[in-house]
Amino acid sequence: MDEAFYSHPKVYDLMFPGGGPAVDFYRAESSRTGGRILELGCGTGHKLIPIASDGHSCVGLDLSPDMLAEARRKSDECGVAVEWLQGDMAAFDLGRTFDLVFITANSLLHLHETDDLVSCFRSVGRHLAPGARFVFDVFNPSVKVLAEADGRRRTRESLSFTDPARGQVRVDVAETYDALAQVTRGTWHLSTDSEEDVIVAPLEIRSIFPQELPLLISQGGLRLVERFGDWSGAPFTSDAFLQVCVCESG
Repeated sequence: MDEAFYSHPKVYDLMFPGGGPAVDFYRAESSRTGGRILELGCGTGHKLIPIASDGHSCVGLDLSPDMLAEARRKSDECGVAVEWLQGDMAAFDLGRTFDLVFITANSLLHLHETDDLVSCFRSVGRHLAPGARFVFDVFNPSVKVLAEADGRRRTRESLSFTDPARGQVRVDVAETYDALAQVTRGTWHLSTDSEEDVIVAPLEIRSIFPQELPLLISQGGLRLVERFGDWSGAPFTSDAFLQVCVCESG
């Protein structure tokens, strides 16, 4: 369902330019662990290219060939060596272990079924070297925000951007929340001053609530050792926007 959303990698990078404290956090994690680094759902390399530029041995895995092609182009342009692989984070076997595995920017939430999440965690566990860490971040669901997903099309002012080829681009999103599946089902509309709905793409994201998250991790054979509420390492609280999770082999 989300393939169309990720088939425009240059537009994606304009809408989500990356950088900021999330990159700093994962660069610091990589420097702390050293060794070999694996990112799942690596996209166009927002996090992994800076990490590789620090001298780390990096592998990026993603399901989208379009996002990977842009990641390769960007890393080649920067003169940075990264091994880019196409694969499904729900179940993968790279035949080697890593000192740090991470999933960022809610990428884990593309796995909607419990079995797929548990399978992902088990796959991660098989790729962790002794003493390695698995780190990921997902949003902390807000009941208020989920209740506002009523199907109405709304403009996301913070996501507007300028496309060199198209000019100013407006981003509208219409979302509904499927409480039984814990999935927000959205349609994203990108429009310019001269053309409405230049790009229309679905995007479906699961919510994982704070009490179920440790259970899913445990079922996957891992152990949650730390959970932060932001990129500075602040304690996780009920009103935190993020769940930044640090795991080890169970």
